[in-house]
Amino acid sequence: MANKTIWDCNLVYLPKLGDRKGHITPVTNLKELPFETKRVFYLYDIPGGESRGAHAHYECHQFLVAVSGAFEVLLDDGNSKRQVLLNRPDLGLLIPAGIWASEINFSSGAVCLVLASEKFNEKDYIRDYNEYLNFIKPHDSSAS
Repeated sequence: MANKTIWDCNLVYLPKLGDRKGHITPVTNLKELPFETKRVFYLYDIPGGESRGAHAHYECHQFLVAVSGAFEVLLDDGNSKRQVLLNRPDLGLLIPAGIWASEINFSSGAVCLVLASEKFNEKDYIRDYNEYLNFIKPHDSSAS
C-alpha cells in the first residue's frame, strides 16, 4: 500500500434534499462513498471537549459525519498534521487506511456517524503511535 497523506483525506459534500419541513441526506455506496459500507456505528454522549479515536487502520477506510453538533478530526500521516472541523450533517470526511486520526473537541450533544469499508477486526487497528510510525516508514527492499 502506498503511503497516504493527510491531503488524501477528502471533505465530501453530501446531497441535501428537502424544504421548510425538514431535510434528508442520502449516502450511497460507490457514489458519495468510494467503497461499500460494511459497518456503521456512531459515537455519542461524549462529554464536551473530550476526544476519541487516536488510531489508524491497516485496511479500513472510514467516512465521518457530524450528524448533530460539532467536533474536529486531527489527521496525522507521520509527517504533517491537519485539523478538520465537522459541524453539519451534509458534510463528511473520508479517511483512507493508513492515516492516524483522532476525533477531538466534541461539542455537548455531538453525534459522530462512522461508515466503514470493513467489518470490525481488532487486528486492523494500529493503536500505538510508535507502531504506526514504524508501519508508514519506507522500507528498503534492496537490503539483504
